[in-house]
Amino acid sequence: MFKLLMKTVVAAFTTAVILSPVTGEARTLDEILSSKKLIVGVNPTLPPLGNFNEKNEIVGFDVDLSQKLADMLGVELEVVKVGSPDRIPFVATGKIDYVMGAMTRNPTRAKIIDFTVPAHTEVFGVLTTEGKPYASYKDLDAAGVKLVQVRGTTPLKFIKENVSKAEVLLLDNYPDAVRALAQGRGDAMIDVIDFVGEHMNKHKDTKWHVVKAPVNVYFCALGVAKGNSSLKDWLNVALFELHRDGFIDETWKKWFGIDMLYSVSPSPYF
Repeated sequence: MFKLLMKTVVAAFTTAVILSPVTGEARTLDEILSSKKLIVGVNPTLPPLGNFNEKNEIVGFDVDLSQKLADMLGVELEVVKVGSPDRIPFVATGKIDYVMGAMTRNPTRAKIIDFTVPAHTEVFGVLTTEGKPYASYKDLDAAGVKLVQVRGTTPLKFIKENVSKAEVLLLDNYPDAVRALAQGRGDAMIDVIDFVGEHMNKHKDTKWHVVKAPVNVYFCALGVAKGNSSLKDWLNVALFELHRDGFIDETWKKWFGIDMLYSVSPSPYF
């Protein structure tokens, strides 16, 4: 369900897509305004960033943010379902105007598409309960420490390589893992903590603690076609305003149930 970096995109590209700049298929800001429609790619398998509701509509943080951007442009929003393998090719070939879905900015992807300023962050870190003595994930690498984790998830590789002395209790899903931690059946959990906020909130009597020193912080942005500066520049200004007026933080808490753990604060260097 959750991911660290979602690294599965590059293998699907052809050399032509990787090397080509923005083509005539990638719509400029003026063309979007003229069409009165903003076309956005959202991954519905990453709740609460995106998922299907009971009406089979894609909803979530990404959709709410995109709707706000469409409203600011004065155009209609069209949401297109994308997955991890096809989301960047969809942008590069102009099938969508921009893509969301935990789009972590990194140098490899930046060879293929352009990125806006960050829309949000994700903290890969340690979730524990109040009173535990841990100041870093390194403190978990000791006999007698029991981690609670979900089977088949990416953090297990990190744990094997970096926290190998700890015992690991494996469970089938995140609600069960967070419940076990609340019940004291484990000492800590290593994962992208933002994504378990809704499960943490179900245990009102538990005093949760996120270890201050994160393992890593991922900066996630909107991905646009390479060279599409008119759209990217407008999105940068709009995102700055939505960070500054609190819309993004409020929308994040609406969907995730907790504040964004590592804030993206507008500044002269944002």
